[in-house]
Amino acid sequence: MSRFDRNYTEEGYLMNYETPKLSASFKRQVLQFRIELEDIEPAIWRRIQVPSDCNFWGLHVALQDAMGWLDYHLHRFEIKGKHKRNEVHIGIPDFDRFGGIQEVFPGWEIPVIDYFNDLGVTARYHYDYGDDWFHAVKLEGYIFREKEQEYPCCVGGARACPHEDCGGPPGYVNMIEILSDPENEEYEEMRSWAEDWHQERFERENIKFDNPYGRWVYAFLRR
Repeated sequence: MSRFDRNYTEEGYLMNYETPKLSASFKRQVLQFRIELEDIEPAIWRRIQVPSDCNFWGLHVALQDAMGWLDYHLHRFEIKGKHKRNEVHIGIPDFDRFGGIQEVFPGWEIPVIDYFNDLGVTARYHYDYGDDWFHAVKLEGYIFREKEQEYPCCVGGARACPHEDCGGPPGYVNMIEILSDPENEEYEEMRSWAEDWHQERFERENIKFDNPYGRWVYAFLRR
């Protein structure tokens, strides 16, 4: 998908969605990233490949889907990039600019290759400002597309994503402790809340990637 749309929210904010226009040779490539959740042992990680012409919103959606998050909360990438002077935050802006925090630029307007501009460039992806899930995101390679392969795709990983809203890394550890002890007085309640979630389960073949533009429309332009 390559498009440039200009839309307004009900509050009057201009919303641009842009997919970068690249040379034909570069469009034949995909970007490979390794994503690892911080402050969790053993590691929870994924390796994904995304189209070279995706923007940061597209990378966000692919990361969410590969990890197993449900995209319920705000997010931002914290990244500097090779030869860039300052670190920037890219994600969902605070349109009201409350709290005096650093400005977050809209990910749907910024090409991934503007900042992931060399192999080894890393970023920190912050998801859910309450639970504070931090992910290390590293650009590992530029790889030519394979015929018949759809992108994004997940090519590796380990262990299940934490259950959404479990309380960040400390809450995750507590959840594991409770679920590992059927004698714990909170076990039945936690087991019911967690449903069929299991910390070691990783099923790459069951990962489904959403259309990033469709997710964006649903998030910001639905009436």
